[in-house]
Amino acid sequence: MYKEVFIKICAFRSAEKIASFERDGNAIGGLSVGEPHDMMYEMTDIVCSVLPWEKPRYLMGVGTPSNLLENIALGVDMFDCVMPTRNARNGMLFTSEGTMNMKNRKWADDYSPLDPNGTSFVDNTYTKAYVRHLFASNEILAKQIATLHNIRFYLWLMEQAQKQLEEGTFTTWKNQMVKKLDIRL
Repeated sequence: MYKEVFIKICAFRSAEKIASFERDGNAIGGLSVGEPHDMMYEMTDIVCSVLPWEKPRYLMGVGTPSNLLENIALGVDMFDCVMPTRNARNGMLFTSEGTMNMKNRKWADDYSPLDPNGTSFVDNTYTKAYVRHLFASNEILAKQIATLHNIRFYLWLMEQAQKQLEEGTFTTWKNQMVKKLDIRL
């Protein structure tokens, strides 16, 4: 209990010190290194309550689609993470309906588009079966297709988040999206 209180006090004081430098933007680090998501969100909330709203907040190394949306809700403006490309190289594709592991046998005979809701040219050019075959054959094209898909998905997700924020419907949209994003297809 005392450790948790101490950590919260340190996060608050650290954010106060960083804010006192009056920079053009502020980076938030030290999160996403294995702590539970609830703890990450709590620390982000504490830090964002101190950092000035009018200056961009950059959260380093946080990368699941759900984590991005939850942290946007807490006041984070920018992110960077290797997750879209690293996961793509390992056969994991993020979609608006959940995450697909393209190495799974279940995709071997699925000749539907890679992601019918996707906005990248690869989404309707290649089938799930073909991309699964490429991964099974260890073809580098599989990693390239998956990377193009994931990067475009992340761009789409951020475009949608911005649109929902502008329309004042972000929270409702975010809550619906997070439920779908965490599904394993």
